[in-house]
Amino acid sequence: MLPAFRDARFGTERLAALGHVPRHRHRHAYAAVVLAGGYEEAGDGGRWRVSAGDVLVHAAMEAHQDHIGARGCILVNVPLPAEPPEGGLFRLDDPDALVRLAERDGRAALARLLSGMRRGVAPLDDWPDLLARRLRGEDEISIGRWAAEMGLAPESVSRGFRRAYGVSPRRYRLEARARRALKLIVDPGLGLAAIAQDCGFADQPHLTRTLSSMTGRTPGQWRAARVNSVQ
Repeated sequence: MLPAFRDARFGTERLAALGHVPRHRHRHAYAAVVLAGGYEEAGDGGRWRVSAGDVLVHAAMEAHQDHIGARGCILVNVPLPAEPPEGGLFRLDDPDALVRLAERDGRAALARLLSGMRRGVAPLDDWPDLLARRLRGEDEISIGRWAAEMGLAPESVSRGFRRAYGVSPRRYRLEARARRALKLIVDPGLGLAAIAQDCGFADQPHLTRTLSSMTGRTPGQWRAARVNSVQ
């Protein structure tokens, strides 16, 4: 089954009150600038509650789901021309001024966004977020043992995590490994089998299946695309 992509093109987007956007993935890096209302987003970088003046920066191939607040939300999507130095939540003092500038000069608006953002609040820190952070790490953890340490039933952990993040803990961990591998695949000097082993996959075919299900491309196709882009 092909992955669910929602490409973020530049422009204003209105999200209905109390709506839900199922977990999806974006091919390219972008920033979501919130003008009014707000929502909760849970994805590959953690879980955030955002409101007017917040900016969520997303890396390429990042996945997330969104729960819209009672007031709905108005935001502006701003595609980023290259991979952002860091993702997460930022603040922007005058997002409306950015929109007005963008109507006249898109490049100037992008420059103002990147220079005017300042780091926002930390992501949420409930138990699903603590587990997500561990799953994104490189150390191997037993979800059952982690649940026992937290005083939670394993089945409650699986249900609660899926409710918060839109995916099972095991799949979340698998995709985190695949994103680490994707950063290494673009280096033609590294063997794909070695990358698979270093990132925690059983073997190269396991990496290939996971990355194909996430992105629609095999590791070899990602590597070829990178080589062609720099020629």
